[in-house]
Amino acid sequence: MDKSVPVVSQPLVSDLITDPVSPTITDTNQVTAFSTTSGPSIQGVSIFPSDNIWNVPIDTLPVDDRSVDYIRTMGGEDQTVKPQFYSGFKNGVPWGIPYNVVSGDQPKVDVSIHYYTESDCGPYPIPENPLIQQDHDYHMLIIDKDNAILYELYKAIQNPDGTWTAGAGAVYDLLSNTLRPICYTSADAAGLPILPGLVKYDEVASGEIRHAIRTTAISTQKAFVWPARHYASDITSPEYPPMGQRFRLKSSFDTSGYPDQAKVIMEAMKKYGVIVADNAGGSWDLSGTPDERWDNEALKTLRDIKGTDFEAVDVSSLMINPDSGQTS
Repeated sequence: MDKSVPVVSQPLVSDLITDPVSPTITDTNQVTAFSTTSGPSIQGVSIFPSDNIWNVPIDTLPVDDRSVDYIRTMGGEDQTVKPQFYSGFKNGVPWGIPYNVVSGDQPKVDVSIHYYTESDCGPYPIPENPLIQQDHDYHMLIIDKDNAILYELYKAIQNPDGTWTAGAGAVYDLLSNTLRPICYTSADAAGLPILPGLVKYDEVASGEIRHAIRTTAISTQKAFVWPARHYASDITSPEYPPMGQRFRLKSSFDTSGYPDQAKVIMEAMKKYGVIVADNAGGSWDLSGTPDERWDNEALKTLRDIKGTDFEAVDVSSLMINPDSGQTS
């Protein structure tokens, strides 16, 4: 992660930069009443309000003026969708980004965080033998189900003596639309939460995903757009997508004939789109949770989707406040 202060514009956010302030974390010892307006949920906990930018359709919004450039620099038709979640194992470990659910009385532990000036330094309610993404990012996601608080760590590693270290960490009130301080990273390069963008088996089995999906780009611009808060690039060319850029699968893409699991994901990418949250070796990697119930052959059909089947979307008309994910 590049930690220097980004040059941003916006609709790349240029006039909106303020001095970063330390995040205010809700006292998680106090149980908060759940919102009556709920978006997607896990075990009864809303994953941000229904009017949060993650949870609103973008299928009728205008195409971004830079759409053709973004698609080209992301690899064009040579880059296809690649789900990064399946049943079974990859290199001996579950394939996907898991999450943990704990109660409000889960003991919290200190975590030594490398990028502490842009992180929420804890403590974190890490359970015994937590589920962690087993690749080079080592993401650990934890939901406090009683207080509706999301904890996320990047490069979470337990030392031989039982203590924990991490590269970065962020804490979110799931009942709030408040974004991280501008120019702050998170457990993700774009300064966004990870959990809201994961494809989960239960929602696919229900027949509908009601949120945007986390994706990646080969290279991104030295900029970010709302609701992202951070960049991770030195590229200044406006032809590259900024962090936080929203894309959608074109309405003309024919989903008929695809297996149910793939079709539900395709339709979500048409209605809610995908959000660029990280740089990676390839574009259009989709993030999801590991689950033995995934039909791997069905998920592999998502690879039929080429980069040129997407279009960039301008979501700036939905923004009410640049420091909030609430939409108009």
